[in-house]
Amino acid sequence: MSYLKKNDGLWILHNDKDYCMGLTAEMAETLGEVTFISLPKIGQVVKAGEPLVEIEAEKAVQEFKSPLSGVVSSVSEKVAADPAALNVKEELDAWILSLREVDVDEFEKL
Repeated sequence: MSYLKKNDGLWILHNDKDYCMGLTAEMAETLGEVTFISLPKIGQVVKAGEPLVEIEAEKAVQEFKSPLSGVVSSVSEKVAADPAALNVKEELDAWILSLREVDVDEFEKL
């Protein structure tokens, strides 16, 4: 079973084991064409409220804070190789990274 929530320009999808995150359609439209993204390293521990990724685009540079605490379990290699891959019509195709070891209560409070 999966659950989708949105928080500060990111969508968070909880599937069986991971919490996948990506760029919401609304935020993608606000930013315009994405030209650069800084991604955390796999295995990096992140805390809710701390910087997670920075995206540079034609209309703005935006730092996104992590909505959850956890451990980075994967990053989109497609986006790492070509940040413009975030410029998609289907919101869930704008996947950036996944977290594990997340407190379920923290997710529920979003």
